[in-house]
Amino acid sequence: MADYRDLLPIIKKWEGGYVNDPDDSGGATNKGVTLATFRQFYGKDKTAEDLKKLTDAQWLYIFLNGYWDKMKASQINNQAIANIIVDWAWASGPGTAAKYVQNILGINADGIVGPQTLQAINTAPQNSLFDKIKSARIKFVEQLAELRQKDKKFLNGWKNRINSFFFSSSAASEALQNYGILAGLAVLCIILISRKKWKRL
Repeated sequence: MADYRDLLPIIKKWEGGYVNDPDDSGGATNKGVTLATFRQFYGKDKTAEDLKKLTDAQWLYIFLNGYWDKMKASQINNQAIANIIVDWAWASGPGTAAKYVQNILGINADGIVGPQTLQAINTAPQNSLFDKIKSARIKFVEQLAELRQKDKKFLNGWKNRINSFFFSSSAASEALQNYGILAGLAVLCIILISRKKWKRL
């Protein structure tokens, strides 16, 4: 099953501090959290100044309750698929991400991840499903940039972020994505050592 802790460094790598770009449709953001989202969790009276003071604990609470848990990601078998789905939810909203994934799977696109969606995700050919989600997400941001001209300046950054995800079915490969080559090699060594010990038993 997928673990949210594997996705955290990936998201944090792409999110900066407080930004209020007039061309950004999301408005004021801090660590990727928009003011609108912040208000959903901590009150409609919250201001941009309050958003600037967003704590790590508040950020994690929003990430888990608003995105990871809403996508039922802990019940997704493959970490890479969970990562790209939740990151899409983080960027575009859980309902949007869920509907696109459901359309890819050929099931009722109600925007709510439930048992049917989870079963379809977990039983689909995993590498193929990942590639379809990634391609659909790239097409989605390209269409956004066409519809909203001011978003064109963000397109390359969006695509770079999406393209940083790759399919993996091993812990070592996931560590390579999240933490770099040294960490990936360390995980691989641990796996090999564990296997050797198991064979001796």
